Amino acid sequence: MEHEERLIVEIEEAKEANEGKPSMGPAYRSIFAKEGLPPNFEGLDSCWDVFRIAVDKYPNNPMLGIRENIDGNPGKYKWQTYKEVYDLSLKVGDSIRTCGYGKGVKCGIYGANCPEWIISMEACNAHGLYCVPLYDTLGAGAVEFIICHSEIAITFIEENKISEIVKTFPNATKYLKTLVSFGNVTPGQKQELENFGVALYSWAEFLQMGDIQSFDLPVKQKSDISTIMYTSGTTGEPKGVMISNENIITLICGITDVLVCCDAKLDEKDVHISYLPLAHIFDRLVEEIMIWHGASIGFWRGDVKLLLDDIGELKPTILVAVPRVLDRVYTGLNQKLSSGGYMKQTVFNFAYSYKLQKMQKGQKHAEASPLFDKLVFNKVKQALGGRVRFILSGGAPLSTTVEGFLRVVACSHILQGYGLTETCAGTFLSLPNRKDMIGTVGPPVPYVDVCLKSVPDMGYDALASTPRGEICVRGKTVFSGYYKCEDLTNEVMIDGWFHTGDIGEWKPNGAMEVIDRKKNIFKLSQGEYVAVEYLENIYGQHPVIESIWIYGNSFESFLVAIVHPNKEELELWAQAISIPIEDFHTLCEDSRAKRYIVGELAKIGIEKKLKGFELIKVVHLDPDPFDMERDLITPTYKKKRPQLLKYYQNTIDNMYKALNNPKT
Repeated sequence: MEHEERLIVEIEEAKEANEGKPSMGPAYRSIFAKEGLPPNFEGLDSCWDVFRIAVDKYPNNPMLGIRENIDGNPGKYKWQTYKEVYDLSLKVGDSIRTCGYGKGVKCGIYGANCPEWIISMEACNAHGLYCVPLYDTLGAGAVEFIICHSEIAITFIEENKISEIVKTFPNATKYLKTLVSFGNVTPGQKQELENFGVALYSWAEFLQMGDIQSFDLPVKQKSDISTIMYTSGTTGEPKGVMISNENIITLICGITDVLVCCDAKLDEKDVHISYLPLAHIFDRLVEEIMIWHGASIGFWRGDVKLLLDDIGELKPTILVAVPRVLDRVYTGLNQKLSSGGYMKQTVFNFAYSYKLQKMQKGQKHAEASPLFDKLVFNKVKQALGGRVRFILSGGAPLSTTVEGFLRVVACSHILQGYGLTETCAGTFLSLPNRKDMIGTVGPPVPYVDVCLKSVPDMGYDALASTPRGEICVRGKTVFSGYYKCEDLTNEVMIDGWFHTGDIGEWKPNGAMEVIDRKKNIFKLSQGEYVAVEYLENIYGQHPVIESIWIYGNSFESFLVAIVHPNKEELELWAQAISIPIEDFHTLCEDSRAKRYIVGELAKIGIEKKLKGFELIKVVHLDPDPFDMERDLITPTYKKKRPQLLKYYQNTIDNMYKALNNPKT
């Protein structure tokens, strides 16, 4: 790599390949940590300290807000202060202890983002319970699996999820003994759960229990586990990622330092809208950072169609999004622009080109064109509430087209980050006012070391002039291991390095670009994980499927597939509905055959209780089987996924294009 103007410093030399092991590239660290990894902030030893210190500094600041309901209509945001939330968290903690649950006990939280979610989490933090979020997007049976695998004893739950949790009985009741609803409960619900030996409380009832006795808070260590977050596994079984206090507080310190160094720090006047699931590490860490700074967190109403209305009322200064949300913003803006008439389009295009040119010369976005910001781009800013100064994208790659466009028109910083649950969400973060960051996830945060490992089978060399390889991370934000899965932990933690499974490329400026995926698990644009081998095994059970290869582009929200159909089954179907069969190749090209197979895949997907994003939206039928002649399979008939992608790339591009633009 070039050595000028780099945002990273080399701290460890490359390790050449030996005994058949792929080589490791040099280890790098953020330029902000060139003198060594900085210590965490003084007095910050646990997640409870994050909240406790914030309460001491900002007791009367609005902390958690929801929209009032006035005669069925949404009103203003109603707020609870830091001190009010603190008092409630202590009361909930005392109630937990009254039920007999203390430090190290697993506590589930199941439901949409709301103040009660955060209060329950802080009660766990206060008394050292392991917070274990429950969510059903990991597949059928995931909630039951998580309860039993982590041995959850008590769960806080949204009212409309109570019936879902009952479906896990009686297996889950071996461990689960107490349920606390975020709202009210009926006598019938209480009786139903009592029949299973589970106590059910309303939120108000549970708070009253906290008046019975006050408990001292236990001593908490940095190494203590704060939360176990379950994420996708290759076999469909979720893996429990153990996140410690130190992981979370280190990430808070790292992101804070980066923003301070870039003259873009957060403060107690910032406002964040909470709509991405708190059950995922991304929003959980964002909210911890907001709490550390005494900022305000307003919750959406839970309907994506109403999100912009909630944003308009809340007027957030920090907007966190997955690329799918920003793609919708981009599409909406362009639709309005194209319908605005020739004059408006001409003015917009001129303003866009002028500001872009100024930014490309190094000017900050706020200084590039204040006049056009006020006259032309202000409508974009107002659509996002009028006060947004940071838009942070994560969870999946953000299109360079969308990122570049929003950097000009949104009148705010557009930052893209990268991280996994195992690295506590934040490993790389692009920097404000840096056009050379577009298309990358930026340099490492200043609390980790990063290196690339060669992947010869995929043609990636960590020691090449353009270094490419598997991204490996080391540092205090790296998880403590997979719960009850030492073998899986040892597979990804090697010599102190966590092997992410993602393929990255170092850019000359020291930023990282994520270019591929080593493992067969990937994310769609809305941030959902897809275990592709697991799905292929399910869909391959249908008699019309001879073989199937599933692909999901991280910039898209749905899956496509290449299918080699069973010749006899497909021809029998064609005869049954009187489709003339010239030959098998022609039949595979018939749009009716493709629709039939998509429908059959949907049936088996629904039967197996797959999620919507796991269903196949479009297929290409290949009359020829995957073979070694085309280098698509190994001698042992394993799919060679990089080669499949290369071979079918044009076909895949056309499938996505056809589904995204049905009129073309």
